[in-house]
Amino acid sequence: MDRDTLRLALVVGGLVLAVLLGFGLGRLNPPPTTAPGAAPAAATHTHPPGMGAHSHDGASATQAGGADAAGLSISSGGYTVAPSTVEFPVGRAGTLRFQIRDEQRRPVTRFAVVHEKPMHLIVVRRDLSGYQHLHPTMAADGTWSVPLTLPEGGVWRAYADFTAVADNGLQTAVTLGVDLAAPGGYAPRPLPAPATSTTLDGFTVGYEGTPKAGETLPVRFTIRAGGAPAALEPYLGAYGHLVALREGDLGYLHVHPGPQAEPGSVTFWLTPPGPGRYRMFLDFQVAGVVRTAEFTVTVA
Repeated sequence: MDRDTLRLALVVGGLVLAVLLGFGLGRLNPPPTTAPGAAPAAATHTHPPGMGAHSHDGASATQAGGADAAGLSISSGGYTVAPSTVEFPVGRAGTLRFQIRDEQRRPVTRFAVVHEKPMHLIVVRRDLSGYQHLHPTMAADGTWSVPLTLPEGGVWRAYADFTAVADNGLQTAVTLGVDLAAPGGYAPRPLPAPATSTTLDGFTVGYEGTPKAGETLPVRFTIRAGGAPAALEPYLGAYGHLVALREGDLGYLHVHPGPQAEPGSVTFWLTPPGPGRYRMFLDFQVAGVVRTAEFTVTVA
């Protein structure tokens, strides 16, 4: 091989080697997913379906909804609810105690404060009567406790609605469900007929909007007293809280509202996970008293 041919072979070989090295380095160090100067992507943050805008230690987070209802299992998202007992005497005050455990079965002790509380506990009988919205307190070992009375016999459903904070700071919003038993006669009540208005302690509460399965649509509630808009007060950081439970499997949605548009009204963006009849429970506060208005709605 003459000198010119050898020089050409070396140049071509060098170019091929440079291309291969560049490709390999590119695979080891992929290009950034954000534009130069842009903020890095936020950490993964999940929420149960139907949850609206809310805060976690001052940080804003939004969930548009999902395809599945929450609260159908004792385990989800790597967390499990573990009650100390699930049986309560009918009509007698007791205490519900439980822990939230991670995938290593360790009690979780770090929770984000969402709407002024680290834990929201919803209790309802399986015929969707007897609704209670409670806020347990946690001991140092991760055991939550709350006074609980089940006024009638039957099977009740308890939903633990919380946002756990992992060791690496990742926040995961989860709703876990567990059945409670009140031994005794059980005569299930039929679900009340659908209606868009109800009266409660001198208040008239109504709503506008037609929820549809799989779609995120507004539902606007108005609360009036004596014909005038009620002076709603913030309750747990908002002018209202809405829980919707699906008849049959008791699929759960907890929706927080946006800013109040006008006095006496509050709007929620609701994403029903599927068709069926739902019972909506609206918590609102006036003059320091929290009341719950209940509605049956049929979702197509």
